[in-house]
Parts: sequence; structure tokens; C-alpha cells
Amino acid sequence: MYRDLALRKHTQKRKYADSLSMANLISNLSNEEKQQLCALLGDVELSLLYKASVHGYDASAFHQRCDHQGPTLLVAYNYSGYVFGGYTSADYTQSGGYITDDKAFLFNVPKHGGNPITIKVNSGCYARVDDSGGPNFGQQLFFCYNNQQTIYYQAYKIGRGSYSFSLNTSVLYGNDTALSECEVYKVTQIVSQVEEKPWRNVLWNAKQKQELMKCIKDYKPLESSVNRIRILMIGPVGAGKSSFFNSINSIFMGRMTSKAMAGSSGTSLTTQFRTYPVKDGREGKPLPFVLCDTMGLEEQSGAGLDIEDISCILQGLIPDRYQFNPVAAFHPNEQKASRSASLQERIHCVVYIIDATKVSLMSSKLEEKLAGIRKKVNSLGVPQIVLMTKVDEACPLVEKDLQKVYISSYIKTKVQEVSSRLGVPVSCVLPVKNYSQELELNLSCDVLLLTALQQMLNYAEDYLDDVGAI
Repeated sequence: MYRDLALRKHTQKRKYADSLSMANLISNLSNEEKQQLCALLGDVELSLLYKASVHGYDASAFHQRCDHQGPTLLVAYNYSGYVFGGYTSADYTQSGGYITDDKAFLFNVPKHGGNPITIKVNSGCYARVDDSGGPNFGQQLFFCYNNQQTIYYQAYKIGRGSYSFSLNTSVLYGNDTALSECEVYKVTQIVSQVEEKPWRNVLWNAKQKQELMKCIKDYKPLESSVNRIRILMIGPVGAGKSSFFNSINSIFMGRMTSKAMAGSSGTSLTTQFRTYPVKDGREGKPLPFVLCDTMGLEEQSGAGLDIEDISCILQGLIPDRYQFNPVAAFHPNEQKASRSASLQERIHCVVYIIDATKVSLMSSKLEEKLAGIRKKVNSLGVPQIVLMTKVDEACPLVEKDLQKVYISSYIKTKVQEVSSRLGVPVSCVLPVKNYSQELELNLSCDVLLLTALQQMLNYAEDYLDDVGAI
């Protein structure tokens, strides 16, 4: 009896201590920083589990509060004002094993504004070691090292191949290893709300796909002087411009293709102006449209596509395979500049490619650049559409079933956000999923992509009708 009574008292004291501890758990993150970090992870909420200044910097305190909590985000602060850390989607369990986690990354939130810098775990490398010590990433970067208010960077490889993270410590935390605070947040995926009825109607069947393909194949431009509609794709680096062409080409070829260079590099893989015709099958005739790919947009000046280059492309002055120069805009020769390009050579529809997972992370500089481009496009009267790519990565509901894209309230809010940020009508923002890692075509993916392409042709038709009436 006395033993049970003592146990109850101990439990009550523990609960009371935990309640006091919880009361002191006030996040050091500003609202803006929290929003930025949530945007890196999708539709999530953060719950503070562990705060070193409250619970202690020793590993046992960390594990007591953070083990078996699912995905977590570690945020560290040092005396130089750096806010940095890492994310892992795998549980802490003290298993002693090497943890593979391709979703893991390190990050830094810039002190003077701007989007967080992220460093993904290198392909084929383990993300961390799940031991009883303090949190580590790749057994390379250790937080609360040796139960102290410090971090430690392992500057050399220790077995098991190459480094897990390619990081620069001066960029990540300014080489200031003394921690002023360390926090760990539980990352909870918000269950996507489902609309009572679809906010757009789509027929998800093979018949609809065939009808869309036939409509596109049979399309003939209104203007007899125009043989094929020229569609210009513009967007930030990595948003999926080249992947969109590859996806459309794959649908009409009936197999996966990779004609345009696509990937996830931090700088534009497209360095030339390329015009990509699409054929109706391997031996088929060219289809009545051409997709024009450009160098990716970048925030900083002197990098990425220049607005003056875009103006020349719109007017049909830049030739296919022109090599972009980020520090000097295109200047047509005098003979070319002295005449106007024919309607056939001009752009008939502009398509902005925006990554759904990065809408909230779009910087003011990039918004300004896009606004400048839109102003130029508007002055020429060219219609504009926005493709919002990677909707499956943005919403778990859509990742499980692409056909739920138009009943997902989260995707709907992202469409509205894109509309607001770019200044285009909601009806002009079309969610799509490009092919990236698939080996076979998918009906739902094809229907979304073909519906978007059909809309581009419709808008181009309106433009030609307007030009022909002048």
C-alpha cells in the first residue's frame, strides 16, 4: 500500500513538473520564420516538444521528450543570430542504427530576410545515426554535443562512404558553435479538408483523354498565316518547364520520353532558347503547337532569364537554340530589328510554371520580376496562363489520388494564393502533375496535362482572333 501511494505521489509530481515545463515552452521562432519553415514541409503544423533552456541540454532530456514522435524539426539558435537546424521524417528510437531518410534536410533562415536555404541529404547516404546521444545529422553535425550548449561539426568522413550533407558551416551557422537555444518541434501533417463538391469538374476516364487528344490533333489555328501555336514557358529554376514538355511529348508518343533536359539543380539546366515541336507518335505528323522553353528565372540580378530577352522572344526575334547570356540581353542584328516578325514567329500564349510546394516561399524579388514580365506580356496583348506543378508533393490527399486535386481545399487555397501573387484570375491557374520518376503513363496525370494544353490553345485562339480583327 505504501509503495502504491509513493508511486502515485511520484506520478503526480512528474505530471506537475511536466505541466510547468509545458507552460514555459514558448517558441523562439517569429511568426514569419515559422510560416517559412512550415512552407518547406507542406500543409503542416509545428508543436514544440523540447526546449533546451527548459529541459536541459543533455541527451536523455531530448530523448525523453522527442522519441517516438514521428517527423521532427530541430531549430537551433546561436549567439551570432543564426537560426538553423534540420528535419527528419523518421522517429528517434535510440536503435543504434543508421537511418535512411530521403526527406531529411538541413536549413538556415537568413538573418536579413529571404527564403530559407535548404541542404538535402545526399542520394544514397544515411541521414543520421539513431543512437542515445544528442540529435545528429549524418553523424556529421551534432547538436547539444556531449550534453553541452554547443554544436560540433565532424570535418572528415568516418566510414560508410561520402558525406551525408554537402554543407558550408560558415553559411549554415557562421561557424559560431555556441548555442543560445535549441528546440525540437513535432511536425504534424494537417489532414487535407475535402470540399463538399469539386470546385472544378473533370472527367477522369479514358474516353475523355482520347477526346482531348483528338481535339488537340485536329486543331487548326484561326489565322491561315499561322501553322502552329507557339507557347512560351516561363518560370523559376526547378519549377518544371522542361518537365512539362517531356510530359506532353510522352503522352503523344505513348511512352516516357526525356527530350528536354530536366532536373532539380539550383541553377537553370536550360541555357538556350529551345522550340520543341511534338509529333503524333513516332512516325506521326507534327502537332499544331510548339512549346518554347527558356532559361529559368532567378531572384538576383545578372542571373537567370532577363526581361529584355523575354520581350524579344515574345516578338519572335530570338532564334531557336540561342544561347542566353545572363549578364547581357539579346540584341537582334540591324537587318532583323528593322522588320517586324511575322505572326507565325511570335508567341501566341505565355505559360508561367509555378511549383505548388514553393508558392508561399516566393520572394518579393521574384514576384517583382514576374510582375515586370506580366506587364511586358500585357502590353503585347498575349494571353497568360499559370501551371501550378507538383500538386502531389504539396498535398498528401492528392499524392494518394490525383483525381482528388479538385476537391482538396489545400490545393484550392494554393491556386488562390498563386492568383493573388501573380495577379491573374483564378480561372487561369491550372494544377498539374508532370511526369518525373514514373516509368509508365497515368490516366489521371494525362487528363490534367491535356486539359491544360487544350486551354492554352483556346487562349491562343482568342489572341489570333483579336489580332486578326485589327
